[in-house]
Amino acid sequence: MAGVIRRLDEAVVNRIAAGEVIQRPANAIKEMIENCLDAKSTSIQVVVKEGGLKLIQVQDNGCGIRKEDLDIVCERFTTSKLQKFEDLATISTYGFRGEALASISHVAHVTVTTKTADAKCAYRATYSDGKIKAPPKPCAGNQGTQITVEDLFYNVTTRRKALKNPNEEYAKILEVVSRYAIHNSGISFSVKKQGDTVSDVRTLSNASTVDNIRSIFGNAVSRELIEVACEDASLAFKMKGYITNANYSVKKCTFLLFINHRLVESAALRKAIETVYAAYLPKSTHPFLYLSLEIDPQNVDVNVHPTKHEVHFLHEDSILERVQQHVESNLLGSNSSRLYFTQTLLPGANCSSSEVVKASANSSAVTKGTGDKVYAHQMVRTDSREQKLDAFLQPVNNLLSTGPSEVMTEVNAGPPEGAVRPQDAEMEDVSDLVEIADVREDAVMPGGLSESGHLSPETVPPRKRPREDADVEMEEVDTRKDMTAACTPRRRIINLTSVLTLQEEISNQAHANLQEMLHDHSFVGCVSPQWALAQYQTKLYLLNTTKLSQELFYQILIYDFANFGVLRLSEPAPLYELSMLALEDPESGWTEDDGPKEGLAEYIVEFLKKKTEMLKDYFSLEIDEEGNLIGLPLLIDNYVPPLEGLPMFILRLATEVNWDEEKECFESLSKELAMFYSIRKQYIIDEANVTNSQNEDSDCGSTTWKWTVEHVLYKAFRTHLLPPKHFTEDGNILQLANLPDLYKVFERC
Repeated sequence: MAGVIRRLDEAVVNRIAAGEVIQRPANAIKEMIENCLDAKSTSIQVVVKEGGLKLIQVQDNGCGIRKEDLDIVCERFTTSKLQKFEDLATISTYGFRGEALASISHVAHVTVTTKTADAKCAYRATYSDGKIKAPPKPCAGNQGTQITVEDLFYNVTTRRKALKNPNEEYAKILEVVSRYAIHNSGISFSVKKQGDTVSDVRTLSNASTVDNIRSIFGNAVSRELIEVACEDASLAFKMKGYITNANYSVKKCTFLLFINHRLVESAALRKAIETVYAAYLPKSTHPFLYLSLEIDPQNVDVNVHPTKHEVHFLHEDSILERVQQHVESNLLGSNSSRLYFTQTLLPGANCSSSEVVKASANSSAVTKGTGDKVYAHQMVRTDSREQKLDAFLQPVNNLLSTGPSEVMTEVNAGPPEGAVRPQDAEMEDVSDLVEIADVREDAVMPGGLSESGHLSPETVPPRKRPREDADVEMEEVDTRKDMTAACTPRRRIINLTSVLTLQEEISNQAHANLQEMLHDHSFVGCVSPQWALAQYQTKLYLLNTTKLSQELFYQILIYDFANFGVLRLSEPAPLYELSMLALEDPESGWTEDDGPKEGLAEYIVEFLKKKTEMLKDYFSLEIDEEGNLIGLPLLIDNYVPPLEGLPMFILRLATEVNWDEEKECFESLSKELAMFYSIRKQYIIDEANVTNSQNEDSDCGSTTWKWTVEHVLYKAFRTHLLPPKHFTEDGNILQLANLPDLYKVFERC
């Protein structure tokens, strides 16, 4: 037989509804505290007895309740915050259903004492089952409202038996009040047991959020807090709060979450944030979190749970992801300090065993000059000052070229045995003689200068500096004034206007940022003889080694003008044969209209022999009376130019240099020398095109040129190269990757 459907008695309905809203004393206090906050209270005092089962008293100093409203204040669905259903879309108060006091009055005895600002006295009324027992009586009282709840769940025996532990219920009451006290830092809260003189939770109205966290959770939490705040207009939300850094961890997570100032729970957000912390905290430990989200009220549905401890809102996944990213970014940069507990080593030591030492991460602050936190995607994990072991393992064969050549490629650092040149002997002790050549500005090729005193690496040890008495005659503006790029002391100062002008042009064209990048770069590796990879801060660059080395040698030739050492060839190289080799090369562009090669070669020899004096004195290019090349300038230590390019250099020296004007002569001649000295791919055998018979030699050659590029050229780039501005535009220095951009790519994967 089918059961009969009956309408429940109103008292039964109200008790069922009250059981949903008021599950335990902490829920009743939460509802009453929210009413106090809606009444604009600045002081809220809570007194409980037996965990709130015997007595709950909540007093505030808010706007109070009008006497006319006391008759219906405990009836269901009576509220001052809502008039029509559409108002829910913009609700900004805690309460809106009018069920809190009604539910409490159906399971307890309620007494309300209230006074408004314009009332002459306070009024007190008692309620049972949502109805007022007697008309309100006037009494003495302060402005605000005091609600007393006695014998909670007196008529719900099973619920009262389930809540038999008063201490547990009191702990939950403290938890609820503490959370509201932290979120509402401008309001004074206090909670105590009836009869106690000291409050278990007490906050001041002028205390900050951090002060409230300190007074409730202790110094261990407050000193490790990180403030977080973010805003996203597209998602229409703001977030602020405090989270602990990696120093703090406990076995149970403390998560205070407020959405539109309403205390709620969000398992999804808790899981997302704890996933971030899992990478920083020890296993099975958790952080302290306080987050307050303000979302457009139109995007939030607050009416989804009887106790309102859950809410739904639009774009939930996007907002959670945004909050997670912001928390993670703050954690990445929060490792500015770590805590270490020290122990006294000796009984008489002054250091306390409980003393806490904070070690600041000064390394990042020193490099930046500020105390800013460095995030993982901005962290530089290399040090440009670090040296590699292979920097000390110089290859035996120090020649860049590995292919066959008609020119002898063995280079001696000094003159042949038993032969001491007058000028070398004169410069054996540089400190005894510092020669200052006063060169007249109108002289292009000085006819009869005295011994120029060219240096060879064996004659003067590297990095040997003049004594102080010699320094008197030197210009000590910077290190360039004392030592050449080849680490040899300067013998004279050149005052030619043309050279000084070229130096000024180089200085004016220098790019400061590129210079800083080259000075502080970390060498990564060679892609080819022409290209190499280098890191600077969080960026990876591809650099044109050929163009950079060419510019380097040009600047050395200009700044160290007439102060070069000599690289002496083991056997003289005839200029005639070099010229013939160059003319036979298709690169020379020779045609039959230019005349026979032999005639051109003889002309080149005779022409260069006329310039011998100037080439030797200014550029350390030595040519003997028979027309043989016997010496090249020493520009930097441990570097020999690729001699396969020597024939073409001799040809261009005679045909491409402007020998008529002084400035143009020095400039064009220096550029030709720089091109000859630079690393060029065509003069280095490609490792991929090596036959088996050449394997042994090519391995040595490959090691040699790579070692030279890294430990000679790029080392010289740090100190001697002033990169011109056009390097930023002509593709000689290209940025390949940036660490923050890479992080974004991997985050999307």
